[in-house]
Amino acid sequence: MWRMLWLAGVSLVMVLMQVLTAQARPESLAPLADKVSPAVVNITTTTVIEGRTGPQGIVPEGSPFEDFFREFQDRNGGDNGNRPQRSSALGSGFVISEDGYIVTNNHVIADADEIEIEFFPGDGQPRKLLPAKVIGTDPNTDIALLKVEAPAPLKFVTFGDSDTARVGDWVVAMGNPLGQGFSLSAGIVSARNRELSGSYDDYIQTDAAINRGNSGGPLFNMDGNVVGVNTAILSPNGGSIGIGFSMASNVVSKVVEQLKEFGETRRGWLGVRIQDVDTDVAEAMGLDTAKGALITDVPEGPSKEAGLLAGDVILSFDGTEVADTRSLVRTVGNTEVGKTVRVVVYREGKTETLKVTLGRREDAERQSGDSDDDGADPDVTEKELLGLSIGVLTDKMRNELNLSADIDGLIILSVNEASEAWEKGLRGGDVITEAGQQKVASISALEARISEAEEAGRKSLLLLVRRNGEPRFVALNLQ
Repeated sequence: MWRMLWLAGVSLVMVLMQVLTAQARPESLAPLADKVSPAVVNITTTTVIEGRTGPQGIVPEGSPFEDFFREFQDRNGGDNGNRPQRSSALGSGFVISEDGYIVTNNHVIADADEIEIEFFPGDGQPRKLLPAKVIGTDPNTDIALLKVEAPAPLKFVTFGDSDTARVGDWVVAMGNPLGQGFSLSAGIVSARNRELSGSYDDYIQTDAAINRGNSGGPLFNMDGNVVGVNTAILSPNGGSIGIGFSMASNVVSKVVEQLKEFGETRRGWLGVRIQDVDTDVAEAMGLDTAKGALITDVPEGPSKEAGLLAGDVILSFDGTEVADTRSLVRTVGNTEVGKTVRVVVYREGKTETLKVTLGRREDAERQSGDSDDDGADPDVTEKELLGLSIGVLTDKMRNELNLSADIDGLIILSVNEASEAWEKGLRGGDVITEAGQQKVASISALEARISEAEEAGRKSLLLLVRRNGEPRFVALNLQ
């Protein structure tokens, strides 16, 4: 009796699972396609290329055959080779408002002289083409915002929450692959939080087929909301092999809001140089775990005014825990310019909270000016320490290495290739400006820092090293 009840229960569970599976994966994506396709557009760009002044590219300039080929060109088209040429390119996009705002990739419309939008025609409907103007672009995320003037309200789609997209969720890509016209492909979310090359990258990886021409098109979830903008593929031959990347909608939506309001992005700027905290650096500084963002330099800007120092580890920014440099850059960039935020740092064995009023990153990048620590010019000495042959900087060395006069410290003359210092990338010509988070301008000062670290029971010493003016921290073992 109990066995029969148990079997009946198992059967019921299996039936329920099949029902739920059927609900999770519809038999057809046609209803979804019908819903979202009117908002997906093809984009054609035209660029005028200046004509050639001669038979360049056919024969070298000055070649005895140059006159022959010029005469050949004249006979077969007169001066067509000197006339401006029109080059066309294709891409995709999607409408986000009934009044005609359209999102695409920046690389789709970059340098275009004319942009034409083709709307989804539907069954038996004629093609509808409209010219578009550029509202704003953001090369950092490869996003562009366009605008068309339509005679009637347009069908549009909305952004979804890309943070809720899970690996394994079904997604649909729409666009204009290889110029074939409107096309749909389906797949799953293969991975999340992929980083390609940018500071603000947050890509969704998908195996939904993405090819050339799909760039700028939408990646939909099963609710018909845009969770990504199809941007790039990984392929040895230029075609889809099931590794495509879509910029997450939570990044895109913030960029679009700023482009729509200002015509450009306005990202928060903290004004520090940073690096990740690895286990050696954490141990050298007395941190329990390797997390946060280690400040390597504080040029003139918001952080210097607020009292942040090189050697501080940023643990929290505006109430958000900082895991690494990437998370800090994205969080700061998404914060309002001019906002005063609380920054929690680890300094000399304890935490401190400072208030920083953020600047604007784009302004800082245009002005871009750094300042280095001041110091004195000590006597020249040399010594072997920590696998390094070290000397004190002189004016002659500064001239030979093209170093700024305000950089002071110890010059690395050579590195033992069997040492940890070599493995961690230290090389001759690097300049050590700090050891144990204190300035060093003499060999004796460095030796004192080593002794202090050993007496404190530390296994490693933290060095601030500059190469071509760029600072970074390196932790070297003392044992």
